[in-house]
Amino acid sequence: MSPPRPALRMAYETLAAEDDGRMCRDISEDACKEQPQNFLRHAAALGLSKSADGLADPKLVLSWLMTHLGAPAALIGLLVPIREAGALLPQLFTAARIRAMAQRKWAWAGAAVGQGLGAAIMLLAALTLSGAAAGVMILSGLTLLALSRSVASVAYKDVLGKTISKGQRGTVTGLAGTWSAAIILAFALTLIIWSDQRAVIVLAALALAAAGWTLAGVIFAGLAEEKGAQDGGANGWTAAIANLRYLREDPMLARFILARGLLTSTALAPPYLVILASGDGGAALEGLGALVLASALAGLLSSYVWGQLADRSSRKVLIGTGLAGAASMALTLAFAAAGLAPTLWAMPLALFGLMIAHQGVRLGRSTYLVDMTGPDRRAVYTAISNTLIGVILLASGLFGAIAALFGAGATLALFALMALGGAWVAYGLKELGDG
Repeated sequence: MSPPRPALRMAYETLAAEDDGRMCRDISEDACKEQPQNFLRHAAALGLSKSADGLADPKLVLSWLMTHLGAPAALIGLLVPIREAGALLPQLFTAARIRAMAQRKWAWAGAAVGQGLGAAIMLLAALTLSGAAAGVMILSGLTLLALSRSVASVAYKDVLGKTISKGQRGTVTGLAGTWSAAIILAFALTLIIWSDQRAVIVLAALALAAAGWTLAGVIFAGLAEEKGAQDGGANGWTAAIANLRYLREDPMLARFILARGLLTSTALAPPYLVILASGDGGAALEGLGALVLASALAGLLSSYVWGQLADRSSRKVLIGTGLAGAASMALTLAFAAAGLAPTLWAMPLALFGLMIAHQGVRLGRSTYLVDMTGPDRRAVYTAISNTLIGVILLASGLFGAIAALFGAGATLALFALMALGGAWVAYGLKELGDG
């Protein structure tokens, strides 16, 4: 049962922080009337999805789980590539089919349930298998999760643009990031306090992730979304190649994708901070709790603020986060050069700053992409951007592997240069905000 209208509106007005009474700028009158309940559904569903992401993080949680189960290192090395490539590369080819749906909320809702099923498969593998068999089954579940996420990513920005007005989009995504970060913070603290029960805690986290994604799909399905245009519903390679023409027709799209690609360095850098912090004798179990804790604190303290700033100027957020990310990586290198890397405070501090920058990158890029175009191109632009970023991430992974031959410090220096380059490219983007 939905909450009474007065209570719903009171909750919305408390959280939305509307400016100058301008409630709806670029959505229909009917969508405007439904914005309070849609705002809360977005915040709840997206927050559940983000919470599940943290509880089943491939870089940290799944890597530790597969190591604990005795899976071969070769299979563990496939976790991040499958997660990133599977979530991004298919999007250019699925956008047209999603475009053919009059209500795209169903795509996101179904994809959320698919992610829940993927997490359940991984949990089943951890409970019943070990060694290579467990690794293969976990990777199978992760593949389903990643492919489902690719559908959700394309659908979400389009639904967000139809149901939430410009000026509130960054706020609602920031709100979701803030409360989900609190969940991950509790998870991290649990890992640290009950360190002797880490295996049980990780299994419970996978179960909660599966349930969280499923519940998110149910909540999102209740959005009041108007039927939209269904043209451009061609499918496959023809539509994908045809969509690439927008890179020539819209220079700002190409520049945005380049900036976003360079700013992926904020996502790629954290494992190298952990390497510098732990050294040859570092304990993987301790590293798991520390990194999850740093990431959760950064999200908790920064997501809502970044969302508010992105609604004012997502371009400036991208510039600032590029500079902040580069500064955090430079600080890491300075700590390492000074021999402070093994201390309890140095690397966690640098990692905390980097994760704050990464939160800003995520919110800034999402808000800028939604605001830069109308509903007729939003899903296509999202698919083009995400697919090309998937290619860049694969290339960056190879680049990072080559650079790693010279040490984690050299890799971080290269990522810092990428972040600076991302800030410079973002500086040339068109200003879309209010100031």
